Amino acid sequence: MILSHSESSLSLNISPISTMMKIAALSLLAGSAAAFAPAQTGSKVATALNVEFLEGTKALPFGSSPDTLDGSLVGDVGFDPIGFSTTPFAQFNNPLYVEGNFMSDLEWLREAELTHGRIAQLAVVGFIWPGLFGTFPGSDEFGGVDAYSELNPFKALTTVPESAIYQIVAGMAWFEYQRVIRIREQGANRVSGDIGIGYPGGWNPLNINYTAEEYADKQLQEIKHCRLAMIGVFGLICQAANSGTDVISQLAPAFAAPEYAAKAGYFLPQGI
Repeated sequence: MILSHSESSLSLNISPISTMMKIAALSLLAGSAAAFAPAQTGSKVATALNVEFLEGTKALPFGSSPDTLDGSLVGDVGFDPIGFSTTPFAQFNNPLYVEGNFMSDLEWLREAELTHGRIAQLAVVGFIWPGLFGTFPGSDEFGGVDAYSELNPFKALTTVPESAIYQIVAGMAWFEYQRVIRIREQGANRVSGDIGIGYPGGWNPLNINYTAEEYADKQLQEIKHCRLAMIGVFGLICQAANSGTDVISQLAPAFAAPEYAAKAGYFLPQGI
């Protein structure tokens, strides 16, 4: 009743074209919402994107996941509650995309997951290593003797020489360039995450030669570590930003015995 009354009132003040545009916009919003709205009954849920949401997954037995997660990728446990895998991300604002000769949308998402996960793993090491094993020595000619002594990563950005930061950026750019080259060359046959190191046909100084089963197992280990590192580094970033110090300095007191532990009868309440 309210909606009908509003539409009749609007028709007196705006042109028919404007009314049609508003109706079309509302229809698009309704269709987008319907894409992620589960049905009330049944183990399969049809969506406006012609994707079925299957009830019960390895990741969330009580939830659902789109049928685009078909288990073809290593580490696929059906976790996609929002429905990212139903969206054509491979061609969205992607200058590398070539119609008919490119990764699938799911493989493109895996490419991003591996890239972010590897960066997160390096970041976790960067958060922990200096507090455990020390930092690089500095020099008066190159930023000062204490240039690398700061253990908090955020504060370290202001103490290390700018040239050191440029070296890191240059190294990241080189790896990204290698990845882009291989995305263009491999096309639809792209091995997600291949940067020419450690993968079959790439630079292999250790002469690693896995069987197909061993290789799949290594891929599973990597994606698990990537996911764990992305969660872990988020916690490390929040803690470092909130505390202003490094994680090792915060954890160290937890492993130190309190002063009263060295006294006889320390297990009794003090004062007895």
